[in-house]
Amino acid sequence: MKTSLLVSTYNWPEALELVFKSVENQTVKPDEFLIADDGSKLETKELIDSYIKKTTIPVVHVWHEDEGFRRSSILNKAIAKANGDYIIQTDGDCIMHKDFIKDHKANAIKNCYLYGSRVSILESYLDTLFSTKKMRFHFFSKGIKKRGRTLRIPFLAKLYRPKNTLSDKLRGCNLSFWKQDFIAVNGYNEAMTGWGREDSELIVRMLNKGIKGKRLKFGGIVYHIWHKTASQHNFNKNDEIQKEAIEKKHTWCENGINQYL
Repeated sequence: MKTSLLVSTYNWPEALELVFKSVENQTVKPDEFLIADDGSKLETKELIDSYIKKTTIPVVHVWHEDEGFRRSSILNKAIAKANGDYIIQTDGDCIMHKDFIKDHKANAIKNCYLYGSRVSILESYLDTLFSTKKMRFHFFSKGIKKRGRTLRIPFLAKLYRPKNTLSDKLRGCNLSFWKQDFIAVNGYNEAMTGWGREDSELIVRMLNKGIKGKRLKFGGIVYHIWHKTASQHNFNKNDEIQKEAIEKKHTWCENGINQYL
């Protein structure tokens, strides 16, 4: 199985630098690293270019113009370029546990996506985080909440079974799926712009297609760096699109990844 690590980012190079450090710290490296850049400025590009010169992992930086929150579009563009069979997805504000890739690979099964949770790094800890560039956290670490999510217990992770229902635990910052399953539902719905529902609406269509979801608990850990919440001005529109996908059992979106393949 060939893996593609996918990270979305937008104008936060300080956080992205920590993400890069956590990629290099992985016990199992991805076969390639896709950076989905939703219109960041030059400072982010310079950081990425510097990282590419240092890493041994093949990196693909996909960028488009900043025309507002278009995460669905940039993720489709990046996944269209993926050479991996299996996509492991997180965000540019999430530090990965050293076994993040290893755990997603170990729990991957056919006709199934995985979804994990996140440990929260507190706002009050950010100065310390960025000055020390801390990579590792544990149950008793300072500056975090949701401490139970720091526990990595592989044999317990294996006890979870695939289900055909949408979980409210689903987060796009800790998600993995087969590329062929993503393409089968036409990927992210680019009718959804602005923050909210783009990940869960994708998963609704996967579930309608017969692809089940498995919770990745006690493994696949990420540490989410606090930031201000994005504007939710389009949330109601996106929520209606998801409700329609549920009610009409959509397995396909019109404006998706097919335009880049």
